[in-house]
Amino acid sequence: MVAALSNLSRSPRWRGAVLLSASIAVLVMLAPGPLALVPLAAFLLLSYGTLLVVERKRRSALAAGVITIVIAYAWLKKYTIFPHQAFLPIAYVTLGLSYIFFRVLHLVIETAESDEAQVVPFVRYLSYMLNFTTLTSGPIQRYDEFARDQYAREPIELDSSVVGLQLERIVRGFFKVNVLAMVLDLLRKEALLELVQSDSPTTRLASAFELSIIYPLFLYANFSGYIDVVIALARLMRVRLPENFDRPFSAASFLDFWNRWHITLSSWLKTYVYNSLLVAMMRRVSSAAVQPYLGVFGFFVTFFLVGIWHGRTSEFVAFGLLQGGGVAINKLWQVFLTQNLGAKRYKALSRRPIYVMFARGLTFTWFAFTLYWFWADWGQLHQIADALDAPRWLSVWAGIWVLATLVLQAWEWLRAALLSIALGPEPLLASRYARVVYASVLGFAAFMVTIVLNQPAPDIIYKAF
Repeated sequence: MVAALSNLSRSPRWRGAVLLSASIAVLVMLAPGPLALVPLAAFLLLSYGTLLVVERKRRSALAAGVITIVIAYAWLKKYTIFPHQAFLPIAYVTLGLSYIFFRVLHLVIETAESDEAQVVPFVRYLSYMLNFTTLTSGPIQRYDEFARDQYAREPIELDSSVVGLQLERIVRGFFKVNVLAMVLDLLRKEALLELVQSDSPTTRLASAFELSIIYPLFLYANFSGYIDVVIALARLMRVRLPENFDRPFSAASFLDFWNRWHITLSSWLKTYVYNSLLVAMMRRVSSAAVQPYLGVFGFFVTFFLVGIWHGRTSEFVAFGLLQGGGVAINKLWQVFLTQNLGAKRYKALSRRPIYVMFARGLTFTWFAFTLYWFWADWGQLHQIADALDAPRWLSVWAGIWVLATLVLQAWEWLRAALLSIALGPEPLLASRYARVVYASVLGFAAFMVTIVLNQPAPDIIYKAF
């Protein structure tokens, strides 16, 4: 409905008014009452005031502005660095606050570093912050990209071909969330129950294997399916959102994995944390022998913050340590091989099919391991750990590495073979006719599964962040 209304006029004012009205309506529908929106409104006003101060004083006010926003965000999200008595005693809406936080910091930092004085009008600021297509779970879009499309005098074209592609993507996303994620979630819950309750060691071993493999696939289907829907919806409103996934399970290293998974989050942190930290360290460290290791430390800090951003409990501190540790070890491995083999021989090694296969399997295995701290609390983690002894857990993870290596490589071969079948200038599977059949089958399957199972789809996991 919003996409249709947005296209009734090509006027930027009209399209902006439709977007802002729809975004406010979404918030009102999700809030238990008007009072629950007051803290979020106060955060938006505080952030806009900080933006105005930074715009006038630039770099001299940047540090204070960033600290103010970070403290306000952490307080509203109830991070445990604050005493419990300091929090507001009412229930209030924090939905989308984490993504608003990134957009606010982006605006403040870019404003401070800009050579031109330019204040974002308040109405446009609100539309950008509350954009309902990116509010709940991203992707994290830069303001200049948002404004380029949303407020263009001549909006980007929307012909029948583009509409068809977006409808197909919506169907695909709906299928991922409502069918794939739902089925995987049911299997995950069943595996978890068998792991902690079964008396059979064989059953527990199989359940641990199943649980460890299923959750990454569930999370991908759940999150990327949602992203498919909102990117397609925004495009129907003539706005291009950045992609958030690029076949992450094809990554042959943990660093490359984070270039493909939640791309806008890792890109934001690399831009505003990693790059700034690396430049600051390199200014202070002149030793050529030490400088390659500065990147190791920078990656650790950056992806440790990924974990901290996801939640306020100690489980997410551990999740951050595992993410930061994974990318740091990966970078250390690259530095070690480059120093010992030379850059040319290391690049040749990293392109060898066997090396890529096992590296891809190991990447999936490590990510699957870290996700236990993503969804479970310490009580559940103790139950899961106690279900098997150490040798059996080692056999589980070794088995997952081997299976992931073989299955993911088989998928790469199958995908390449299918895409090699051409119909004219393009692959057969990418043709309009194949897409129509594909979308129709997925849509019918989603409809039938929803009707037959009468089972609600699992909530979007990243809505919690």
